[in-house]
Amino acid sequence: MALAGVQVLELAGLAPAPFCGMILADFGAKVIRVDKAKSSVASDTMARGKRSIALDLKCPGGVSVLKKLCKQSDVLIEPFRHGVMENLGLGPDVLLKENPQLIYARLTGFGQSGKFARAAGHDINYVSLSGLLSKLGRKHEEPTFPLNLLADFAGGSYICALGIVMSLFERTRSGQGQVIDSSMVEGAAYLGSFVYKTQNTGIWSQPRGENLLDGGAPFYSTYTTSEGKYMAVGAIEPQFYKELLKGLDLDPSDLPSQMSFTDWPKLKKIFTERFLEKTQEQWCEVFDGTDACVTPVLTFDNVAAHPHNKERGSFVCNDEGEVSPRPAPVLSRTPAIPAMGRDPFLGENTYEILSENGFSAKEISDLQASGAIASNKPKSQL
Repeated sequence: MALAGVQVLELAGLAPAPFCGMILADFGAKVIRVDKAKSSVASDTMARGKRSIALDLKCPGGVSVLKKLCKQSDVLIEPFRHGVMENLGLGPDVLLKENPQLIYARLTGFGQSGKFARAAGHDINYVSLSGLLSKLGRKHEEPTFPLNLLADFAGGSYICALGIVMSLFERTRSGQGQVIDSSMVEGAAYLGSFVYKTQNTGIWSQPRGENLLDGGAPFYSTYTTSEGKYMAVGAIEPQFYKELLKGLDLDPSDLPSQMSFTDWPKLKKIFTERFLEKTQEQWCEVFDGTDACVTPVLTFDNVAAHPHNKERGSFVCNDEGEVSPRPAPVLSRTPAIPAMGRDPFLGENTYEILSENGFSAKEISDLQASGAIASNKPKSQL
């Protein structure tokens, strides 16, 4: 795979860092999750393809182990608030001195500097500070946050993974590692570059929820079907809009002009009533194979079974029957091959990881006795 031979240390944290680690693991990196020795349950639900070592970073022995692992690793993913790693004696100045080729990725909400660098926050706070939350939602309603996807995973995990891969590429020329300051606020804002750079085009001239792409346009919206399911409509261009009206069996001469903003509420009412006349399946029969840009709103229960997704293998099922999206993008020569086994137990791979990284049996035994490491070997099931 594309990242084969790359060793990554992922310090256990909340969702953004685990997903970043999973992306790298899916594309072939050897990802070691560094768990807390005194924890009993791992909170990482995105541990696919990872192994787990349990360390106590509050004791000198645990700190020493991590330093030695960093000497033989390519990447460290660190998810803590500003100052935590420095207080442990594991800041980038220390670890890059130990290994000048290390990529030290710091994935945080607010970044390593600024007024909020040490503040607590979650996706909704990061999206709000990016400016994007002000643009999301229906008119006359409070801004609507898009689950915790925009900052945590898009602006956080994926942007950080991109930074890691770019840094690894640059290292092939310079031979040097570097520190990545990956702020979820800035990552989310960067993803919103189109919105920022189209402010003077008229696309966003109306209040929130009344514009072309935010729910105001009747031809870019969702509609309820007769059995309470939904269809998504994105017929912006005139030729696509023509196909939409044809599928809905509506005569253009009986309707207001497509771009008559003041008539959009009237047009949306007409579309709403028309979509209520058929089931989702019936509308799919009408629109599949056309350029009307009309698709069913799939649920997690049926997304993998949809003909398009099924044909491409867009979703995978692991050994425990859990369905999840296939890694993206698809590479032609070195595609991702996600691990299908169960996630590792906390500290399950402590001994083997230390052995692989040059620790002797006595050193491992001494570390265990001091509490610097912990192991949680699964019991055999006979």
